[in-house]
Amino acid sequence: MGRGRAKAKQTKVARDLKYNSQDMDLDRLAKELHGEAPASDENDNDDPFAEGNYIPRA
Repeated sequence: MGRGRAKAKQTKVARDLKYNSQDMDLDRLAKELHGEAPASDENDNDDPFAEGNYIPRA
């Protein structure tokens, strides 16, 4: 019981993925799949709570 809303949401998402044009950077995806390093310098240091960026309180 209660699966109707979840199934409707999954159907909506699947329909959106199937029929709506998605902006995909296929070159970037291919590089990521082949293990090449990204050209841009993306830092994960923006999130102070990410692993390794913990700042202890004094």
